[in-house]
Amino acid sequence: MNPVATVPNSSLTVPNHSGLELVFSYSDFDAHVMSTYGRFPLAIVRGDGCRLWDAEGTEYLDFVAGIATCTLGHAHPKLVAAVTHQISTLHHVSNLYYIPQQGELAKWLVGHSCADRVFFCNSGAEANEGAIKLARKYAHTVLNISHPIIITAQSSFHGRTLATVTATGQPKYHQHFQPLVPGFYYVPYNDIDALEQAIALLDHDERQVAAIMLEALQGEGGVRPGNINYFQRVRQLCDHYGILLIMDEVQVGIGRTGQLWGYEHLNIEPDIFTSAKGLGGGIPIGALLCKEFCDIFQPGDHASTFGGNPFACGVALSVCQCLEEPNFLVNVIQRGEQLRSGLEVIASRYPKEISEVRGWGLMNGLVLRDDSPVTSMEIVKGAIHQGLLTVPAGPKVVRFVPPLIVTADEIDRALQLLSLTLAKLVVE
Repeated sequence: MNPVATVPNSSLTVPNHSGLELVFSYSDFDAHVMSTYGRFPLAIVRGDGCRLWDAEGTEYLDFVAGIATCTLGHAHPKLVAAVTHQISTLHHVSNLYYIPQQGELAKWLVGHSCADRVFFCNSGAEANEGAIKLARKYAHTVLNISHPIIITAQSSFHGRTLATVTATGQPKYHQHFQPLVPGFYYVPYNDIDALEQAIALLDHDERQVAAIMLEALQGEGGVRPGNINYFQRVRQLCDHYGILLIMDEVQVGIGRTGQLWGYEHLNIEPDIFTSAKGLGGGIPIGALLCKEFCDIFQPGDHASTFGGNPFACGVALSVCQCLEEPNFLVNVIQRGEQLRSGLEVIASRYPKEISEVRGWGLMNGLVLRDDSPVTSMEIVKGAIHQGLLTVPAGPKVVRFVPPLIVTADEIDRALQLLSLTLAKLVVE
């Protein structure tokens, strides 16, 4: 079932890249594409900055950004230039050869993080899969653990491959995919006592904790920021027991929170961390990054056909260079503060529906009360009809993750549209 309304039966005419018209039909789409998404009945055909237009010409303010992916918004001139240059020069060769763009991107990432080495892939799930493999090899070959355990957090989200969906601490994502990959254990997020008890419980015989894998701020789990004291203690525990600390930076990294990396908010350094989503600004790319001491992959241990090709790396490098521009991250911080302040004003008007506002930078959540008469999906649906695109983070959180180039006027407009949405929902 589609989440907003029944899709139209009529066909739509969509401009094609060649200048020819493409006839689009919702029913044809549903007849041929797997129904792995609950799609809203919108066919988006054009974008510019923080705005999108559907096939019927309706304009929307985009506070989804491809789910925290379109770092520079849509049709950004520097992104267009990078795409055009690279696709017209060289787009793909095998990793059997040196790829200059890959080397330059790796150099940038190492120079702007605590990492020493980078492996490139195509997505966040692949990056996290690589992190899991790296931790397991380290456990077997360095720590001499025959049955390594990786601790992850409840309400986490790490991907859709079989290993990363197992790492994800949400049972709803596990349903019907058993048997899951062994070697994972879940603890409550931000609960240091539970983590210490888990380490003690698992540290016996041949089963030992090899790694702890956490998000600095849980995204799909409800936009939950990490507690700095908790993460400081996690780092101490990892150092004491020789456990690897893996940070999933897929959604929070690349400037999303006002810092280049989420772990910077917590004053720690991970041993391994992952990136994707915003790294390519909408072009698929993922990265597994690690410190030198745990860079133990050898030729044949891991690979990715498309990972690190000239096209993806050339575009990602242009995104990263934009992050260095004066006031770019300052804008993320200021617009985030503006958005949270506005959301808190709205929350004060609806105390029966909204419990709190939380987040960092331009990754924010409007948290509904457990007994709220409206759900996050109802708010998202209502906002669409007002011309605002948002995304749920579970049934009780509405997530706001606009492009990092969003302006003060666009933040104000989004808050106005959200106010109209809530006024209509609560009245009705």
